[in-house]
Amino acid sequence: MSMRYLNNDLRSFRHILRKIHSHDFSGLIPEDFPEKIAVLRARLAEGDPLTALIPETFALVSEAVKRTLHETPFDAQLLAALAMNDRRVIELPTGEGKTMVAVFVASLRALSGMGVHIMTFNDYLVGRDAQWMGPIYNLLGLSVGTVRENSSAPERKDAYACDVTYVTAREAGFDYLRTFLATDESDIAHRPFHFAIIDEADSIMIDEARVPMVIAGEQSEKVLIRPELFSAVRALKPDLHYQTDEYAENIYLTDEGILRIEKDLGIENLFENESGDPSEQSLTDPSDNPTDNSVDILTQINVILPALHLLQKDVDYIVRDGQVQLVDTFTGRVSKLRQWPDGLQAAVEIKENVKQRTSGMIMNQVTFQHFINLYPEFCGMTGTAVSAAPEFAQFYDLPVTVIHPNKPCVRADLPDVIFTHRDVKHRFLIEEILRIHATGRPILVGTASVEESEEIAGRLRKEGVSLEVLNARSDEHEARIIADAGRKGAITISTNMAGRGVD
Repeated sequence: MSMRYLNNDLRSFRHILRKIHSHDFSGLIPEDFPEKIAVLRARLAEGDPLTALIPETFALVSEAVKRTLHETPFDAQLLAALAMNDRRVIELPTGEGKTMVAVFVASLRALSGMGVHIMTFNDYLVGRDAQWMGPIYNLLGLSVGTVRENSSAPERKDAYACDVTYVTAREAGFDYLRTFLATDESDIAHRPFHFAIIDEADSIMIDEARVPMVIAGEQSEKVLIRPELFSAVRALKPDLHYQTDEYAENIYLTDEGILRIEKDLGIENLFENESGDPSEQSLTDPSDNPTDNSVDILTQINVILPALHLLQKDVDYIVRDGQVQLVDTFTGRVSKLRQWPDGLQAAVEIKENVKQRTSGMIMNQVTFQHFINLYPEFCGMTGTAVSAAPEFAQFYDLPVTVIHPNKPCVRADLPDVIFTHRDVKHRFLIEEILRIHATGRPILVGTASVEESEEIAGRLRKEGVSLEVLNARSDEHEARIIADAGRKGAITISTNMAGRGVD
């Protein structure tokens, strides 16, 4: 990998590290901490450069950590904080205390009074991190707030007015989009952006960078798909009438399939509009004329086929409370309020025989890549950054810095095991889980889909063991399941675990 993507030069930070250790605040009483912060703020306002305030600020935060959490920050954590303050993405292994590292950077940047946003992956981590680190901020005299999915508009505004705000990346983005829909200045939650810290940076800044955050309003009409056409497409046979590409990402009719559809619907040519005008009638136009033109029929076929054969129940979506709910491929959670476009949602709803929802009308949208670049400065942290270093450099102009753990990692990373087919893999997996479970060690099993997590859980229950399943069906109980995942003898079956905090 090109070294221009990486910046592992920590020499200048080690010089600052010595200055941090030269400060001794062990004799302070609690009332002294806010006074020290006030002095630092005044120095910054009077023109002292932020870099000149780092040693004293970090030393003050270190003492606050000792007083509140009864832990002593490691040099590795201080070096990570110095690198992040220098606008880098740091790679620090899981379990090395990235949550605490963010406090040093946030406290320093909060001296300006313009607010710092610590963005993480989900509501659980927002609440956990703010509550966990809250006593440090409180001792320092810094205000801290949280924004979650169910936060009210006044709660959001109050949280963003704090010195430090813990918020999911998506909620921060949606609050930005709502700014453009506000009819009064008092309805705007955000104040001008200042500094952002992104946790799980590879998942948020790379994996989900191009997935747009969309504010949508409902339209009154529903997408019209002819029932007889749906039945005709459902009757088609794989390989003979339709085929998919090698990755099962695209699907298309074969010549035999085209002929079959034309015969079943009495159409002379599926690719020729009778009027010669392919825009004569739209798919969503509930016209009094019951006969769609050929172009509309072909458009409907192109959403029915993937709905039937590419999108899988309990993998791409679940059916819950009488609704088709999309599953986020990166988190394994339900993506609330998200729908497929262009009739695909309606086709899946017909497939699952649930009540069809009205289609959405996009009112505003933004990708996270565009949104985070609205901040004058930002940085990131994750346990796996090096592999994404070229993307961090290309999309955000951020180098990656690897911070070595405080102590060498003793985890044994075993080689991959490849199986000939799924059933053999699952039999081996069950035997391995039972063997480890007998020792009392807690076990975390990661799966690729809701379907697979349920299948493995079912097999284990037949063996008479108790377990917890963490997937899109149980995401409301995520905090409780994670809290119990480390107890003796616990077995937790989970879908994609990005940003869950399970480690």
